[in-house]
Parts: sequence; structure tokens; C-alpha cells
Amino acid sequence: MTDVQYSGGCHCAALGFHYWTSIGPADWSVRACQCRFCRMHNALSTSDPAGRLQFFADDPTRVVRYRFAMHTTDFLLCSRCGGYIGAVIETDSGSYGIINTRTLAAIPQDIADDVAVSYEKEDSSGRVSRRESRWTPVSGLPWA
Repeated sequence: MTDVQYSGGCHCAALGFHYWTSIGPADWSVRACQCRFCRMHNALSTSDPAGRLQFFADDPTRVVRYRFAMHTTDFLLCSRCGGYIGAVIETDSGSYGIINTRTLAAIPQDIADDVAVSYEKEDSSGRVSRRESRWTPVSGLPWA
């Protein structure tokens, strides 16, 4: 199957993303992280290590890169509307990201059910390794 592009963004359209994957929505790994940040934003994330992801901004100053916990990852929020669109980690191996499926422009009707996950027992190196292996490679960062 060839890659299909899915697009999304924040409520006011200041920030967005293009996500390419050959995995059909019914087979996506949709995760409901149980950390306080994700619960407060009602976020559901997905990624594809064989896919591609690009974040963009109409005005890079609108990008709020929020870091919490272990300070390994930028959680991307809009300074205008507060929407949380996804996250990106930059490592020596490259940049990797996830999208918040709730911010897709059109949420597929057959999207997989979400699964509750907790990462609280991971240490910093384990967290980075997991993200490098499971998240989507990112090209183009709006603040770069």
C-alpha cells in the first residue's frame, strides 16, 4: 500500500501537520497516554516508524514548545488557541514525532480504538529509545 497523507492542526489553523502512512486507520496504534498533560488535553496519539511527519506554522512565533517531566520532548501547542497538535523529540539519530489524532482535519470513521498507556516507569534513556523506535520520522520543524 502507498502512503496516504493525513493533515491536521490547531483550532485557529496557525499550526498544522502532514502525516504520511501506509497503515490504514483501522490498524493505527492509537494511544491514550495517562499522564496529566495528555489527560487534560484529551489527547490521543499515533505514529508510524515507517511513515513521515512534517509540522508547519503560519507564524513560527505561535509555536509553544512545552517540555515537562524529563525534558526530552517538545509538546507543540498554539499560543493563540491553545491546541495541542503533537510532539517531537530531537535526538542524535534524528527527529521523531507523534500527532494528536483529535486534531486531524478529518478523523477517519474507521480509526482504531484507543488503548490506555502509562510510561511513568520509564527512565530518560528508555523513553528516548522507545520514541526513536516507535515514533514517526519528522522533516521540517517550524522553528528550525
